[in-house]
Amino acid sequence: MYQLYIANKNYSSWSLRPWLLLTELNIPFTEQLQQFLPDNFANFSRFSPTAKVPCLHDGETVVWESLAIVEYLAERHQGVWPADAKARNYARCAASEMHAGFSALRNICGMNCGVRVKLHQYPAALAKDVQRIDALWQQGLTEFGGPFLAGNSFSAVDAFFAPVVFRIQSYGLELSAPSMAYAKRMLALPGMQSWYEAALNESWRDEGHEDEMRAAGIIKSDLRLG
Repeated sequence: MYQLYIANKNYSSWSLRPWLLLTELNIPFTEQLQQFLPDNFANFSRFSPTAKVPCLHDGETVVWESLAIVEYLAERHQGVWPADAKARNYARCAASEMHAGFSALRNICGMNCGVRVKLHQYPAALAKDVQRIDALWQQGLTEFGGPFLAGNSFSAVDAFFAPVVFRIQSYGLELSAPSMAYAKRMLALPGMQSWYEAALNESWRDEGHEDEMRAAGIIKSDLRLG
């Protein structure tokens, strides 16, 4: 059975992607949750060649980087990417763009599932990232008919944008009506609800992530139970 190494669910956007894909596609795996610490290298390097998460173990095979994990799973399981060639091309392009880009969104609005934050400011670079995500989502929803980005089934492209969905909720980001409806559908997925509940119940706090969140804005509410 696959072993998926992840970190704190409240913060770890990269971990969420393969975890949600495995969960929603009902691919059996064992979760190996590791706590973020001031120095993760010694601990994380035990299971990951980059000392980062996520990292997938399949017997003796080790797969690191979220996009590589997705492609590894796609070689072994149906439904990871859409069956339709046109939808599959869109899904791969959009997921790759998410994997490599949107630095303003990542840097200003770090994933922090359990808080609601009013941003100090809404810089042009952040607005540009949000507008591009909105356009990408509308393209997929319009062209392939929804309710997911590449058609009627959840696939890897939805998993790649799942952390954005949590960021929309945490920071009150506004997109078009179709995109906001998509975000709401994503939040209702059993896998997203399970991840969110676990994030709220974590007692761990990582000061680096907390500092990033406080620098971004004013905390309106903290829903975390730990």
